[in-house]
Amino acid sequence: MKTQKRLIKRKTSRNFRIGNRVRRDAHGRPRLAVFKSNKHIYAQIIDDAEGRTLCSASTIESVVAGAGKVGSGCDMALAVGKLIGERAKEKGIESVVFDRGSSRYHGRVAALADGAREQGLQF
Repeated sequence: MKTQKRLIKRKTSRNFRIGNRVRRDAHGRPRLAVFKSNKHIYAQIIDDAEGRTLCSASTIESVVAGAGKVGSGCDMALAVGKLIGERAKEKGIESVVFDRGSSRYHGRVAALADGAREQGLQF
């Protein structure tokens, strides 16, 4: 029980630390927020000044996974990153601040970031 509380405390403190860094370095740029569950990974570009989502992508969409498929690996995260990069380019967004939340920059999160960078997003 003590170990679980310690892990939750580490995760929440990491979340606050990353959030403060994102707000400090934003300078009016939108935020690329990443959330990952055990099955899926989600990405959305958020304008915090207006409080609205500009575009989003996830592995739930049939564009990424294909009809009837479900994937959660790095390949799917790379595809989500490419898709969010394309949608951002369509909206005229070139530069964002990367918000990984309480997740570490490793594995699926890093793959999503690489896919977004391939499409020309700068962060």
